[in-house]
Amino acid sequence: MIERRWLLKSAAAIAAPSTLGIPGLLRAQGSKWPTQTVKFVVPFTPGGSTDLLARTFGKLLEPVLGQAVVIENRAGAGGATAAGAVAKADDQHTFMMGHIGTLAFNKWLYQSIPYDPETSFKAVAMGAIVPNILVVHPDVPARNVAEFVAHARSNPGKLNYGSGGVGSAAHIATAYFGYKTGTRLIHVPYRGTSPAVNDLVGGHIQFMMTGGPATLPLVAGGKLRALSVSSRARVPFAPDLPTVIESGVPDFVADQWYGLVAPINTRDDIVQRLNEEINKLMTAREVVENMKNDGAIASPMSPEQFGAFIKSELALWRDVIKNAGITGTPG
Repeated sequence: MIERRWLLKSAAAIAAPSTLGIPGLLRAQGSKWPTQTVKFVVPFTPGGSTDLLARTFGKLLEPVLGQAVVIENRAGAGGATAAGAVAKADDQHTFMMGHIGTLAFNKWLYQSIPYDPETSFKAVAMGAIVPNILVVHPDVPARNVAEFVAHARSNPGKLNYGSGGVGSAAHIATAYFGYKTGTRLIHVPYRGTSPAVNDLVGGHIQFMMTGGPATLPLVAGGKLRALSVSSRARVPFAPDLPTVIESGVPDFVADQWYGLVAPINTRDDIVQRLNEEINKLMTAREVVENMKNDGAIASPMSPEQFGAFIKSELALWRDVIKNAGITGTPG
């Protein structure tokens, strides 16, 4: 649950919105929308980061929208079940809290999905970016990326890494790292990130590349060693940690991210209204600080910027997934 603290703390902080310096946030605006309950569909079971981000947004948006915001969890097929249903919604009040999997991976992982990330949705607002951290067990003889790559090349097929499952963000980010560095790394899928991290601490696998909130406390306690961060620039929550790019792997960026999308037939004024309100939340001081403290980065974007970002991620991960030979099995 470590990786979810910033969501819970942000929700608590905004419970008293007068402290945020955004007095207009909770002022209901004169608008013909929404006229009924707003629905945020989450493509996973309750309790995960995507679910909690949707619930945080929903709770904070209710006062300004003047309508209830309900969360509907629809797990299945790697998020494709929910995405397909939202793509067909035509009530102007249904949205999906998507993430890198549903909006960038799935199109290339599965032979057939009931939606297209580019043509089925309008981008509404980026929620958060969570950079991945490359961490190793202390027994691995590497203190930086160059040493790790040299060790992996001299031991092809002998370094195992864990992830939350086939097609997960950690899986594909690490496969990308292997592709970019020309190393043969062995994937060990788990049923979630926590058991994978536990096995890493126990020495059953040698390394991981996953979100910092799940691993940095263990780094601080000496149970793991952090080598680099997957973002393009150094991150505020670990400023001394070099990026993979700085460490000699050109153009390597592999962050997790979350954002809200709407069915393609949603009115542009609705998209703009939600974007503005969510961006106010994502620039509130308490939200920014809580996210930074727990390994997430508030990243407000316009709908156009978020849409362009999704397209760039689709292009990147198409080649990665193809070259790494990764396939998924919806279910």
